[in-house]
Amino acid sequence: MSEDTRSLVYRLLNNVRKVIVGKDDAIQLALIALLCKGHVLIEDVPGVGKTTLAAALAKSLDCSFGRIQFTPDIMPSDVTGFTMLNMQTGEMEYKPGAVFTQILLADEINRTSPKTQSSLMEVMEEGQVTVDGTTYKLPEPFMVLATQNPIDFVGTYPLPEAQMDRFFLRISIGYPSIEEEIDVLGRYSGKHSPLDSLMPVCSAAEVLAMQRQVGEVYSSVEARSYVATIVAASREHPNLTLGASPRGAIALLRAAQALAVLSGRDYVLPDDIRFMAPSVLCHRFILSPEARMKGISASGVLGEILANVMVPGNKA
Repeated sequence: MSEDTRSLVYRLLNNVRKVIVGKDDAIQLALIALLCKGHVLIEDVPGVGKTTLAAALAKSLDCSFGRIQFTPDIMPSDVTGFTMLNMQTGEMEYKPGAVFTQILLADEINRTSPKTQSSLMEVMEEGQVTVDGTTYKLPEPFMVLATQNPIDFVGTYPLPEAQMDRFFLRISIGYPSIEEEIDVLGRYSGKHSPLDSLMPVCSAAEVLAMQRQVGEVYSSVEARSYVATIVAASREHPNLTLGASPRGAIALLRAAQALAVLSGRDYVLPDDIRFMAPSVLCHRFILSPEARMKGISASGVLGEILANVMVPGNKA
């Protein structure tokens, strides 16, 4: 990793730290998704800082920022835009939706209907919107930071499997320790929130340059085979009715490349793959009914797979 890239990464990390206390792993994962042109699902209980993390990252970038507060009455056209008759010209005119921004905060995405949730699928996969047969490209860089509360809370709708697969990775923040919470209380006890004074530390051009650098990280045949073997094992595991897709395999390798960049290397290690696997793969798994009845988790299944798949360079 070049010194310029290293400096940018640490500036971003330290800027978000001004708002988010003691959650460096979550911040790092969000930065990895940004470097990989990926989208993030931040899933946790209410009040732990999901929206704050997304907003802090967005405010740290000198990019356009938009927010959709999802509710049951939000329509797909609110997200993607719509065409309407211009009474002055007599022609149909396109009115862009909320997605036409570089950093989009989709807040509480599981509180809107599946139909509206699905309106983000083309946006997240192809960076474009098609309305009435016409395709409109979104600005670059483009990233969706979605938050959701666990689906067993009242008034929520589970995300479709196809959309879950479009999230590059999933982040869980968790509760702070007592010491961290004391720090949080100190920062938020003044007249203004720390988020209000957060300033951009990275431009859109610098983000695009860092994204290009990820593709330059070397991945050996052994590393690619390791990823493919892990993903194949998930598709055959008896406790899963759905394992990781080829999109998930690509995401895992890209995430490992980005982690290598953050670690100052230009090559992927097996440890990069193992570290990123839970965040990249677990939300793509669907447990079998029997596994759910037994209390088996997706992370538990992945842990078993990683334990059984031989690490490149290790002897059997």
